[in-house]
Amino acid sequence: MGNWLVNHWLSVLFLVSWLGLNVFLFVYAFLNYETSDKYYYTREILGTALALARASALCLNLNSMMILIPVCRNLLSFLRGTCSFCNRTLRKPLDHNLTFHKLVAYMICIFTAIHIIAHLFNFERYSRSQQAMDGSLASVLSSLSHPEREDDSWLNPIQSPNMTVMYAAFTSIAGLTGVIATVALVLMVTSAMEFIRRNYFELFWYTHHLFIIYIICLGIHGLGGIVRGQTEESMSESHPHNCSHSFHEWDKHESCRHPHFVGHPPESWKWILAPIAFYIFERILRFYRSQQKVVITKVVMHPSNVLELQMRKRGFSMEVGQYIFVNCPSISFLEWHPFTLTSAPEEEFFSIHIRAAGDWTRNLIRTFEQQHSPMPRIEVDGPFGTVSEDVFQYEVAVLVGAGIGVTPFASILKSIWYKFQHADNKLKTQKIYFYWICRETGAFAWFNNLLNSLEQEMEELGKTDFLNYRLFLTGWDSNIAGHAALNFDKATDILTGLKQKTSFGRPMWDNEFSRIATAHPKSVVGVFLCGPRTLAKSLRKCCQRYSSLDPRKVQFYFNKETF
Repeated sequence: MGNWLVNHWLSVLFLVSWLGLNVFLFVYAFLNYETSDKYYYTREILGTALALARASALCLNLNSMMILIPVCRNLLSFLRGTCSFCNRTLRKPLDHNLTFHKLVAYMICIFTAIHIIAHLFNFERYSRSQQAMDGSLASVLSSLSHPEREDDSWLNPIQSPNMTVMYAAFTSIAGLTGVIATVALVLMVTSAMEFIRRNYFELFWYTHHLFIIYIICLGIHGLGGIVRGQTEESMSESHPHNCSHSFHEWDKHESCRHPHFVGHPPESWKWILAPIAFYIFERILRFYRSQQKVVITKVVMHPSNVLELQMRKRGFSMEVGQYIFVNCPSISFLEWHPFTLTSAPEEEFFSIHIRAAGDWTRNLIRTFEQQHSPMPRIEVDGPFGTVSEDVFQYEVAVLVGAGIGVTPFASILKSIWYKFQHADNKLKTQKIYFYWICRETGAFAWFNNLLNSLEQEMEELGKTDFLNYRLFLTGWDSNIAGHAALNFDKATDILTGLKQKTSFGRPMWDNEFSRIATAHPKSVVGVFLCGPRTLAKSLRKCCQRYSSLDPRKVQFYFNKETF
């Protein structure tokens, strides 16, 4: 735990600051509306629910302001490039942008629930005080002039005893926009669940763009001015502390006239204006880059229904581990899907490998299989930075790919091959451990040639100890295992044709980390994963377990690919 805090102290500090700001704003707004004389008469009708509604609204403004920043990919790529020479701890928060985006979304949901519940009580109390005939202060305040009149003396938005809460909610700007924003929020959050996002990405993609409706509703939500407070001029004439007890005699004395009220001015737009402007600029930049012509130079169909596209684009420049967003207008004008680049920066083209994992990817593969000339038009936005860009900042790197999750490491391994070809002496990395875990044997064919070339290159340069790679097959049966056992003495693996033999099952991570820690007792080891959450959990624990308490000895830094 101590080692984890050392590696992530800036992320923790940022998270604690964000939580602290939420708590501060909630408490500040709650106490303001609960104690301010301006809202004395409003509290007579609504009670504590007024303060709860306004405090949660302020926190909603804060988090709605922050929700778009973590998904501004160009901003994050710029910051990552700016911090390329910074300490890795300073860059760490950039790797958790989507996690923070989700946390902000959860916070919005919590404060939305508080806001809605508080206002349900508010509308019920508005209705009850309007129907009251007991001559109480709340009933007198509710009987003051109503919104259809031009004066500003009304306090209760429910205009008559016959008006229902439902009618008041759906005919007011605040009520209608609140309902629409809540429906949009519920659809966005539910469609973003892991199961739906993984299996029905198109549903997630389209419903997530309901954020436009949410933002618009948030911006105009306060225009109705339903929550009202006493005007400063009215308070100077008849302060509630002096006049609230003699409300039956208002206007009979000069010192106590009936109060006048004013709606709370809308504030949400002030919070979200700057982020929205920034996000619009981000989208304009994305659109401009996506319209630049992309030339497909080569199409390769690999085993296990994987499509490789090699492309060129004017001015395109990349680093290892980066990713792009791809759109195929013939399939969908609106859908953009992220794919890790599998090419190296040294190559004259850039490439991606696409596995059939949903309707869009299956349609794309089918389109390229059926259509030979002309090629389907492809639009590309990017590249964007990821945590894998930092791989060459470590003395020792551990790369773990699961299935198609090998793609960012293909780019890294290709770049290493080119660096050795050109005798690049600036390479800081001294050792790479590469683990590739696949369910079926056909998947290994995707990058067999690359691994074979690396084997030959390392032998020719006398650096066979630079790259240690292991392939693990998890979807095997007794026939495959028996066939491999009978041919174990051969120089190359019977399944892949490589010198490194394929292992059956999953890696014993404790044994692997123990071996690496022993081999590099004073090194900084970067562990990079592109794979499932369960595997990430295991690797994170191993990084903590095998990192020395002495900062001068071996330290494991865990990095997970997310986009």
